[in-house]
Amino acid sequence: MDLIKKYFPDLTDDQYSKFEKMDSLYKDWNLKINVVSRKDIDEIYLRHVLHSLGIAKIQEFKPGANILDVGTGGGFPGIPLAILFPETNFHLVDSIGKKMKVVDGVVEGLKLANVKTTNARVEEVKGTYDFIVSRAVAAMPTFVHWTKGKIAKKSQHELKNGILYLKGGDLTVELREFPKARIHELCDYFSEEFFLTKKVVYLPLKYKP
Repeated sequence: MDLIKKYFPDLTDDQYSKFEKMDSLYKDWNLKINVVSRKDIDEIYLRHVLHSLGIAKIQEFKPGANILDVGTGGGFPGIPLAILFPETNFHLVDSIGKKMKVVDGVVEGLKLANVKTTNARVEEVKGTYDFIVSRAVAAMPTFVHWTKGKIAKKSQHELKNGILYLKGGDLTVELREFPKARIHELCDYFSEEFFLTKKVVYLPLKYKP
């Protein structure tokens, strides 16, 4: 929790309380359904919560905005972002049922009224969204194909609508066909060694040259 307070000092008591509760909720659920590795569960605030919140350092979401989290896994980055932006609507999607069972349990435990969950492939999801967020579920060309047509055309944020993607490592080859992609190094925002290779890739809706 000290990490969250360090980088997000202006949270409300309710937000702090929800972030604090995540630790026991995930440890409890992880005993039943393993969605977070043993190593990571002990460093959940560094490796999962703060990592997810890196997206918020690139773009703060407005009240009423609609955000789609594709391949949410155990609820990252969607759940930490939903706590940080309680008036923004989050739709968390994953095709693996046992992962969504954990997500539903955590959402219920945290009483997150701004989160909707769906156990399905993203191609089956209807509607459009201001931003699509995710954490390294596929190479960018594949991810763009999966989410085609799901980004709303009208923008209301500082950044134009698009994809905000948590990735690591060398992305040169992966982003070759996306010249408008912008890479934000998370080590510019967080000083921990874990973030040295971590990035947020922003890809606007009109990504073609």
